[in-house]
Amino acid sequence: MLILEPIPSFLRPETLEDFVWQEHLVGDGKAIRIFLENAKIPSMIFWGPPGVGKTTLALIISKQIDADFYKMSGVTSKKDDLKKIIEQAKINLQYWKQTIVFLDEIHRRNKAQQDTLLPYVENWTVILIWATTENPSFTINNALLSRSRVFVFEKLEHKQILLFLKKNLKKIQDKYSDINISDENLELISKLGNWDLRNSLNILESAILIRKKWEITDQDILKAWQKAVYFDRDGEEHYNIISAVHKCLRDGDGNAACYWIQRMLAGGEDPLYIARRMLRFASEDIWPADNNALLLANQVYDAIAKIWMPECDVFLFQLAMYLAKAKKDNSAYRVAIQTRADVQKYWNLPVPMNIRNAPTKLMKEIWYGKWYKYFHDDMSAQDQQHFPDELKWRKYF
Repeated sequence: MLILEPIPSFLRPETLEDFVWQEHLVGDGKAIRIFLENAKIPSMIFWGPPGVGKTTLALIISKQIDADFYKMSGVTSKKDDLKKIIEQAKINLQYWKQTIVFLDEIHRRNKAQQDTLLPYVENWTVILIWATTENPSFTINNALLSRSRVFVFEKLEHKQILLFLKKNLKKIQDKYSDINISDENLELISKLGNWDLRNSLNILESAILIRKKWEITDQDILKAWQKAVYFDRDGEEHYNIISAVHKCLRDGDGNAACYWIQRMLAGGEDPLYIARRMLRFASEDIWPADNNALLLANQVYDAIAKIWMPECDVFLFQLAMYLAKAKKDNSAYRVAIQTRADVQKYWNLPVPMNIRNAPTKLMKEIWYGKWYKYFHDDMSAQDQQHFPDELKWRKYF
């Protein structure tokens, strides 16, 4: 039997009643449900991980308000594609019909490309729904952000995925009439999906296609599963996890720090990037309580450059445990903050005359370097003025 439509497609919910997750967005009294009840939909940004219902909810919205729906890709769509849609949207407005443009992966568009959408957001020619897996604060123009409502989609718990699989099992069995699968294996699929419903459905479909008997076994499922670690080297999760490493080291929890480091390595992170962050940590959070921390961090960085992955991982774990156990002192970090604040407040304060360089006769005549005390000849030199007048009593350490 030839199956043309994949499982994630034919099981896609078509109403809010079937959309059984993201309750904080579509539940009774929540923002998006209220928009739909009032039939007034603003431009919106859907931000969340893959496979949590961003595209599905956009489709449900368009059906409920009977709008024309166009899906575009931030990667492949062209400016001319949008122009054609805008022209049709203008015609739709004459007949009181709304047009929804769903732009997936908007973070893939540069800021100039995003600007081309701005006029159509402002004059409501179309309702624009943008979907992104990246933090919109970093990837979307402020002008677009200020004209759109941002809604955060939460990752799905495996129990939610399991509930969806069980609810739709009959539809799957009707499509593949010769399959059977246990509740235990449905739960396995829901867990292997890595919080991504679409991924779980793809695993199920692959297991159906490779099975040798009508009963789908756990071995079929494991063969169909493509192991993946959720980590985006260029996205928000990158910064979340390196932040976790830093804070675990600061709190003395080397075990947790090693786990997060392994997560980054398994996701393809450059080990030298991790080593650079730990170099910074050795000065920011440890020196001067332990002078060896920075030396070891620098040695680990050099060792990684020589021995690369996969063997260099132990260097990072060795360093992490040392940094976690080391005594902590953030003196250097506090000096960095305080000196930066003084520079930003006072900017170009003049260097005191006594410590200015005087390489020419004219400079000496106008008192450059006058009254300078040479420390090796005069121990009182340490008491001469080194700060500008406005800061001469400042103590950072």
